Amino acid sequence: MTGVNFLEKLLDGAEVEWRALGKIVQIKHGKDWKGLNSGGIPVYGSGGIMGYVDAYSYNKPTVLIPRKGSITNIFYVETPFWNVDTIYYTEIDTSKIVPKYLFHFVKTIDFMSLDRGSGRPSLTQEILNKIPIPIPCPDNPKKSLAIQSEIVRILDAFSELTAELTAELTARKKQYNYYRDRLLHFEEDEVEWKTLGEVATLRRGRVISKNYLNENSGVYPVYSSQTFNNGEIGKINTFDFNGEFISWTTDGANAGTVFYRNEKFSITNVCGLITVNKNSKINYRYLFYWLTIEAQKYVYSGMGNPKLMSHQVEKIPVPILPLAEQARIVATLDKFDALTSSISEGLPREIELRQKQYEYYRNMLFNFPKPKEVVE
Repeated sequence: MTGVNFLEKLLDGAEVEWRALGKIVQIKHGKDWKGLNSGGIPVYGSGGIMGYVDAYSYNKPTVLIPRKGSITNIFYVETPFWNVDTIYYTEIDTSKIVPKYLFHFVKTIDFMSLDRGSGRPSLTQEILNKIPIPIPCPDNPKKSLAIQSEIVRILDAFSELTAELTAELTARKKQYNYYRDRLLHFEEDEVEWKTLGEVATLRRGRVISKNYLNENSGVYPVYSSQTFNNGEIGKINTFDFNGEFISWTTDGANAGTVFYRNEKFSITNVCGLITVNKNSKINYRYLFYWLTIEAQKYVYSGMGNPKLMSHQVEKIPVPILPLAEQARIVATLDKFDALTSSISEGLPREIELRQKQYEYYRNMLFNFPKPKEVVE
Protein backbone atom coordinates (compact mmCIF):
# COMPACT_ATOMS: atom_id res chain seq x y z
CA MET A 1 0.00 0.00 0.00
CA THR A 2 1.39 3.38 -0.97
CA GLY A 3 1.69 6.21 1.50
CA VAL A 4 -1.16 8.09 -0.16
CA ASN A 5 -3.48 5.05 -0.05
CA PHE A 6 -2.55 4.35 3.55
CA LEU A 7 -3.36 7.89 4.57
CA GLU A 8 -6.62 7.85 2.60
CA LYS A 9 -7.65 4.63 4.36
CA LEU A 10 -6.78 6.14 7.72
CA LEU A 11 -8.80 9.29 7.04
CA ASP A 12 -11.69 7.29 5.55
CA GLY A 13 -13.02 10.31 3.70
CA ALA A 14 -12.53 12.76 6.57
CA GLU A 15 -11.60 16.34 5.75
CA VAL A 16 -8.46 17.96 7.15
CA GLU A 17 -8.49 21.49 8.48
CA TRP A 18 -5.28 23.43 9.13
CA ARG A 19 -5.42 25.55 12.25
CA ALA A 20 -2.91 28.03 13.59
CA LEU A 21 -1.00 26.62 16.55
CA GLY A 22 -2.17 29.54 18.68
CA LYS A 23 -5.78 28.33 18.24
CA ILE A 24 -5.18 24.94 19.83
CA VAL A 25 -2.50 25.68 22.43
CA GLN A 26 -1.40 28.49 24.68
CA ILE A 27 2.35 29.03 24.61
CA LYS A 28 3.70 29.83 28.08
CA HIS A 29 7.06 31.24 29.13
CA GLY A 30 9.36 29.53 31.59
CA LYS A 31 10.77 30.99 34.79
CA ASP A 32 14.11 31.14 36.53
CA TRP A 33 14.70 28.17 38.84
CA LYS A 34 17.18 30.00 41.04
CA GLY A 35 16.07 29.79 44.66
CA LEU A 36 14.02 26.61 44.27
CA ASN A 37 14.81 23.70 46.53
CA SER A 38 16.24 20.49 45.11
CA GLY A 39 13.78 17.68 44.51
CA GLY A 40 12.62 15.11 42.00
CA ILE A 41 10.94 17.33 39.37
CA PRO A 42 13.03 17.88 36.21
CA VAL A 43 13.98 21.37 35.06
CA TYR A 44 13.97 21.76 31.27
CA GLY A 45 15.95 24.22 29.20
CA SER A 46 16.45 24.27 25.44
CA GLY A 47 19.10 21.56 25.76
CA GLY A 48 17.09 19.21 27.95
CA ILE A 49 17.05 18.48 31.67
CA MET A 50 19.24 20.88 33.65
CA GLY A 51 18.52 19.71 37.19
CA TYR A 52 15.76 18.72 39.61
CA VAL A 53 13.63 20.84 41.96
CA ASP A 54 10.65 20.52 44.32
CA ALA A 55 8.18 22.68 42.33
CA TYR A 56 6.59 22.47 38.91
CA SER A 57 5.48 24.85 36.16
CA TYR A 58 2.94 22.46 34.66
CA ASN A 59 1.76 18.90 35.30
CA LYS A 60 -0.13 17.80 32.19
CA PRO A 61 1.06 16.28 28.89
CA THR A 62 2.74 19.01 26.87
CA VAL A 63 5.14 19.81 24.07
CA LEU A 64 8.17 21.90 25.00
CA ILE A 65 9.45 24.22 22.26
CA PRO A 66 12.75 26.10 22.69
CA ARG A 67 12.61 29.90 22.73
CA LYS A 68 16.31 30.38 22.07
CA GLY A 69 19.48 28.37 21.82
CA SER A 70 18.99 24.80 20.58
CA ILE A 71 15.69 25.60 18.87
CA THR A 72 15.49 22.24 17.09
CA ASN A 73 15.15 20.37 20.40
CA ILE A 74 11.49 19.48 20.90
CA PHE A 75 10.42 17.54 23.99
CA TYR A 76 7.25 15.66 24.93
CA VAL A 77 6.63 15.56 28.69
CA GLU A 78 3.77 13.86 30.55
CA THR A 79 4.88 14.27 34.16
CA PRO A 80 5.28 17.48 36.25
CA PHE A 81 8.24 19.66 35.24
CA TRP A 82 9.75 23.12 35.60
CA ASN A 83 10.89 25.04 32.52
CA VAL A 84 13.32 27.95 32.38
CA ASP A 85 13.02 30.97 30.12
CA THR A 86 14.91 29.38 27.21
CA ILE A 87 12.00 27.02 26.46
CA TYR A 88 8.22 27.38 26.18
CA TYR A 89 5.62 24.91 27.38
CA THR A 90 2.20 24.51 25.75
CA GLU A 91 -1.20 24.28 27.38
CA ILE A 92 -2.99 21.97 24.94
CA ASP A 93 -6.70 21.83 24.22
CA THR A 94 -7.06 18.03 24.37
CA SER A 95 -10.62 18.21 23.01
CA LYS A 96 -9.06 19.23 19.68
CA ILE A 97 -5.68 17.56 19.56
CA VAL A 98 -3.80 14.65 21.11
CA PRO A 99 -0.66 16.08 22.77
CA LYS A 100 1.68 13.47 21.32
CA TYR A 101 0.16 13.91 17.86
CA LEU A 102 1.17 17.56 18.14
CA PHE A 103 4.65 16.50 19.28
CA HIS A 104 5.21 14.23 16.28
CA PHE A 105 3.94 16.84 13.84
CA VAL A 106 5.96 19.69 15.37
CA LYS A 107 9.10 17.61 14.81
CA THR A 108 8.50 17.89 11.04
CA ILE A 109 8.89 21.68 11.19
CA ASP A 110 12.13 23.31 10.10
CA PHE A 111 12.49 25.70 13.03
CA MET A 112 15.82 27.03 11.78
CA SER A 113 13.94 28.53 8.81
CA LEU A 114 11.74 30.41 11.31
CA ASP A 115 14.70 31.78 13.28
CA ARG A 116 14.69 35.58 13.51
CA GLY A 117 17.83 35.86 15.60
CA SER A 118 20.95 37.59 14.25
CA GLY A 119 23.28 35.54 16.42
CA ARG A 120 21.89 33.01 18.86
CA PRO A 121 18.90 31.17 17.32
CA SER A 122 15.54 32.30 18.72
CA LEU A 123 11.79 31.87 18.21
CA THR A 124 8.99 34.21 19.26
CA GLN A 125 5.45 33.41 20.33
CA GLU A 126 4.17 35.43 17.38
CA ILE A 127 6.04 33.16 14.96
CA LEU A 128 5.00 29.95 16.71
CA ASN A 129 1.34 30.93 17.02
CA LYS A 130 1.04 31.15 13.22
CA ILE A 131 2.39 27.64 12.49
CA PRO A 132 -0.33 25.63 10.67
CA ILE A 133 -1.32 22.33 12.31
CA PRO A 134 -3.40 19.69 10.47
CA ILE A 135 -6.56 18.59 12.28
CA PRO A 136 -8.30 15.59 10.64
CA CYS A 137 -12.08 15.45 10.74
CA PRO A 138 -12.48 18.70 12.76
CA ASP A 139 -16.31 18.46 12.76
CA ASN A 140 -16.24 15.07 14.51
CA PRO A 141 -13.98 15.41 17.60
CA LYS A 142 -14.27 11.73 18.56
CA LYS A 143 -13.20 10.53 15.12
CA SER A 144 -10.52 13.23 14.91
CA LEU A 145 -8.91 12.14 18.17
CA ALA A 146 -9.11 8.48 17.11
CA ILE A 147 -7.25 9.20 13.86
CA GLN A 148 -4.64 11.22 15.72
CA SER A 149 -4.20 8.45 18.30
CA GLU A 150 -3.64 5.85 15.57
CA ILE A 151 -0.93 8.02 14.00
CA VAL A 152 0.69 8.35 17.43
CA ARG A 153 0.57 4.57 17.98
CA ILE A 154 2.39 3.87 14.72
CA LEU A 155 5.06 6.52 15.20
CA ASP A 156 5.66 5.59 18.84
CA ALA A 157 6.50 2.04 17.77
CA PHE A 158 9.37 3.31 15.61
CA SER A 159 10.50 5.76 18.29
CA GLU A 160 10.74 2.99 20.88
CA LEU A 161 13.06 0.94 18.67
CA THR A 162 15.36 3.93 18.27
CA ALA A 163 15.27 4.62 22.01
CA GLU A 164 16.32 1.04 22.84
CA LEU A 165 19.28 1.18 20.48
CA THR A 166 20.30 4.59 21.78
CA ALA A 167 20.24 3.30 25.36
CA GLU A 168 22.60 0.47 24.38
CA LEU A 169 24.99 2.89 22.70
CA THR A 170 24.91 5.11 25.79
CA ALA A 171 25.82 2.16 28.01
CA ARG A 172 28.85 1.37 25.87
CA LYS A 173 30.00 4.99 25.94
CA LYS A 174 29.72 4.99 29.73
CA GLN A 175 32.03 2.00 29.81
CA TYR A 176 34.59 3.95 27.75
CA ASN A 177 34.24 6.98 30.04
CA TYR A 178 34.95 4.80 33.05
CA TYR A 179 38.32 3.70 31.66
CA ARG A 180 39.14 7.24 30.52
CA ASP A 181 38.50 8.61 34.01
CA ARG A 182 40.66 5.89 35.56
CA LEU A 183 43.59 6.73 33.28
CA LEU A 184 43.30 10.46 33.90
CA HIS A 185 43.01 10.36 37.67
CA PHE A 186 45.97 11.98 39.45
CA GLU A 187 46.61 12.79 43.09
CA GLU A 188 47.49 16.40 43.85
CA ASP A 189 51.13 15.64 44.75
CA GLU A 190 51.57 12.99 42.09
CA VAL A 191 52.21 15.35 39.15
CA GLU A 192 53.01 18.97 38.39
CA TRP A 193 49.96 21.17 37.94
CA LYS A 194 49.51 24.35 35.90
CA THR A 195 46.42 26.31 34.96
CA LEU A 196 45.26 26.14 31.37
CA GLY A 197 45.93 29.88 31.08
CA GLU A 198 49.60 29.22 31.79
CA VAL A 199 50.04 26.69 29.02
CA ALA A 200 47.63 27.87 26.33
CA THR A 201 46.09 30.92 24.67
CA LEU A 202 42.31 31.30 24.61
CA ARG A 203 40.13 33.26 22.20
CA ARG A 204 36.51 33.47 21.01
CA GLY A 205 34.97 32.94 17.60
CA ARG A 206 33.05 35.54 15.60
CA VAL A 207 29.42 36.15 14.69
CA ILE A 208 28.53 34.06 11.66
CA SER A 209 24.88 34.52 10.78
CA LYS A 210 22.59 32.22 8.85
CA ASN A 211 22.64 34.68 5.94
CA TYR A 212 26.44 34.70 5.95
CA LEU A 213 26.46 30.90 5.72
CA ASN A 214 24.07 31.00 2.77
CA GLU A 215 25.91 33.78 0.94
CA ASN A 216 29.41 32.32 1.42
CA SER A 217 28.79 28.61 0.95
CA GLY A 218 31.93 26.53 0.57
CA VAL A 219 33.86 23.50 1.82
CA TYR A 220 35.26 24.68 5.17
CA PRO A 221 33.18 23.77 8.26
CA VAL A 222 31.77 26.30 10.70
CA TYR A 223 31.28 25.07 14.26
CA SER A 224 28.84 26.51 16.77
CA SER A 225 27.23 25.68 20.13
CA GLN A 226 25.40 22.52 19.10
CA THR A 227 26.82 19.03 19.60
CA PHE A 228 24.96 17.36 16.75
CA ASN A 229 27.13 16.68 13.70
CA ASN A 230 30.30 17.43 15.69
CA GLY A 231 29.06 21.00 16.21
CA GLU A 232 28.99 21.85 12.50
CA ILE A 233 26.26 24.27 11.38
CA GLY A 234 27.38 24.75 7.80
CA LYS A 235 30.32 25.29 5.45
CA ILE A 236 31.79 28.49 3.99
CA ASN A 237 34.41 29.35 1.38
CA THR A 238 37.02 30.69 3.82
CA PHE A 239 38.51 29.57 7.12
CA ASP A 240 39.77 31.36 10.23
CA PHE A 241 41.94 28.57 11.67
CA ASN A 242 44.18 25.90 10.19
CA GLY A 243 45.76 23.11 12.21
CA GLU A 244 45.47 21.49 15.61
CA PHE A 245 43.23 23.14 18.22
CA ILE A 246 40.66 22.43 20.91
CA SER A 247 37.33 24.25 20.78
CA TRP A 248 34.69 24.50 23.46
CA THR A 249 31.08 25.69 23.65
CA THR A 250 30.78 28.87 25.71
CA ASP A 251 27.00 29.39 25.94
CA GLY A 252 23.76 27.45 26.15
CA ALA A 253 22.77 23.94 27.07
CA ASN A 254 26.00 22.46 25.65
CA ALA A 255 28.34 24.86 27.44
CA GLY A 256 31.57 23.12 28.42
CA THR A 257 31.51 20.60 25.57
CA VAL A 258 34.98 20.27 24.04
CA PHE A 259 36.10 19.15 20.60
CA TYR A 260 39.44 18.20 19.11
CA ARG A 261 40.00 20.00 15.80
CA ASN A 262 42.71 19.38 13.23
CA GLU A 263 41.69 20.97 9.94
CA LYS A 264 40.76 24.26 8.28
CA PHE A 265 37.65 25.67 9.97
CA SER A 266 35.88 28.59 11.66
CA ILE A 267 33.92 28.94 14.90
CA THR A 268 31.08 31.23 15.91
CA ASN A 269 30.95 33.64 18.83
CA VAL A 270 29.45 31.00 21.14
CA CYS A 271 32.64 28.94 20.87
CA GLY A 272 36.07 29.35 22.34
CA LEU A 273 39.38 28.15 20.95
CA ILE A 274 42.42 26.81 22.79
CA THR A 275 45.89 27.07 21.27
CA VAL A 276 48.71 25.36 23.18
CA ASN A 277 51.66 27.73 23.61
CA LYS A 278 54.79 26.75 21.68
CA ASN A 279 56.89 26.51 24.82
CA SER A 280 54.30 24.34 26.59
CA LYS A 281 54.92 20.64 26.25
CA ILE A 282 51.28 19.60 25.96
CA ASN A 283 49.90 17.00 23.60
CA TYR A 284 46.64 18.31 22.11
CA ARG A 285 44.92 14.94 22.30
CA TYR A 286 46.02 14.54 25.93
CA LEU A 287 44.64 18.00 26.76
CA PHE A 288 41.43 17.22 24.89
CA TYR A 289 40.82 14.03 26.87
CA TRP A 290 41.56 15.88 30.11
CA LEU A 291 39.13 18.70 29.31
CA THR A 292 36.33 16.28 28.41
CA ILE A 293 36.39 15.47 32.14
CA GLU A 294 37.24 18.83 33.70
CA ALA A 295 35.54 21.52 31.60
CA GLN A 296 32.00 20.67 32.73
CA LYS A 297 33.02 21.32 36.35
CA TYR A 298 33.56 25.01 35.56
CA VAL A 299 30.27 25.70 33.78
CA TYR A 300 28.19 28.42 35.43
CA SER A 301 24.47 27.55 35.20
CA GLY A 302 22.89 30.59 36.83
CA MET A 303 20.00 32.55 35.26
CA GLY A 304 18.93 29.58 33.14
CA ASN A 305 21.73 30.07 30.58
CA PRO A 306 24.80 27.90 31.23
CA LYS A 307 28.10 29.58 30.37
CA LEU A 308 31.78 28.74 30.30
CA MET A 309 33.73 31.89 29.54
CA SER A 310 37.47 32.24 28.89
CA HIS A 311 38.20 33.62 32.37
CA GLN A 312 36.77 30.40 33.80
CA VAL A 313 38.47 28.06 31.35
CA GLU A 314 41.90 29.55 31.97
CA LYS A 315 41.62 28.54 35.65
CA ILE A 316 41.21 24.83 34.87
CA PRO A 317 44.16 22.92 36.37
CA VAL A 318 46.09 20.71 33.97
CA PRO A 319 48.36 17.82 35.10
CA ILE A 320 51.72 18.18 33.40
CA LEU A 321 53.35 14.88 32.51
CA PRO A 322 56.39 14.05 30.37
CA LEU A 323 55.46 14.07 26.70
CA ALA A 324 56.20 10.36 26.46
CA GLU A 325 53.71 9.65 29.26
CA GLN A 326 51.13 11.91 27.64
CA ALA A 327 51.61 10.03 24.37
CA ARG A 328 51.18 6.70 26.17
CA ILE A 329 47.88 7.85 27.71
CA VAL A 330 46.70 9.24 24.38
CA ALA A 331 47.57 6.01 22.58
CA THR A 332 45.65 4.00 25.17
CA LEU A 333 42.60 6.29 25.09
CA ASP A 334 42.64 6.46 21.31
CA LYS A 335 42.52 2.65 21.27
CA PHE A 336 39.61 2.63 23.71
CA ASP A 337 37.90 5.29 21.62
CA ALA A 338 38.46 3.31 18.44
CA LEU A 339 37.31 0.14 20.18
CA THR A 340 34.16 1.88 21.37
CA SER A 341 33.51 3.15 17.86
CA SER A 342 34.25 -0.24 16.39
CA ILE A 343 32.02 -2.10 18.83
CA SER A 344 29.20 0.40 18.39
CA GLU A 345 29.69 0.94 14.68
CA GLY A 346 26.61 -1.12 13.94
CA LEU A 347 24.56 0.69 16.56
CA PRO A 348 24.89 4.23 15.17
CA ARG A 349 24.17 2.84 11.71
CA GLU A 350 21.13 0.98 12.98
CA ILE A 351 19.96 4.02 14.92
CA GLU A 352 20.27 6.15 11.80
CA LEU A 353 18.29 3.62 9.76
CA ARG A 354 15.56 3.41 12.40
CA GLN A 355 15.42 7.20 12.58
CA LYS A 356 15.05 7.43 8.81
CA GLN A 357 12.33 4.77 8.97
CA TYR A 358 10.51 6.78 11.64
CA GLU A 359 10.85 9.98 9.57
CA TYR A 360 9.59 8.21 6.44
CA TYR A 361 6.40 7.03 8.13
CA ARG A 362 5.99 10.31 9.99
CA ASN A 363 6.17 12.27 6.73
CA MET A 364 3.81 9.79 5.09
CA LEU A 365 1.26 9.98 7.91
CA PHE A 366 1.37 13.78 7.93
CA ASN A 367 1.18 14.10 4.16
CA PHE A 368 -2.16 15.86 4.29
CA PRO A 369 -3.25 18.16 1.46
CA LYS A 370 -1.50 21.47 1.90
CA PRO A 371 -3.71 24.19 3.38
CA LYS A 372 -5.40 26.71 1.10
CA GLU A 373 -6.05 28.72 4.23
CA VAL A 374 -5.22 28.45 7.90
CA VAL A 375 -7.86 29.03 10.57
CA GLU A 376 -6.54 31.75 12.88
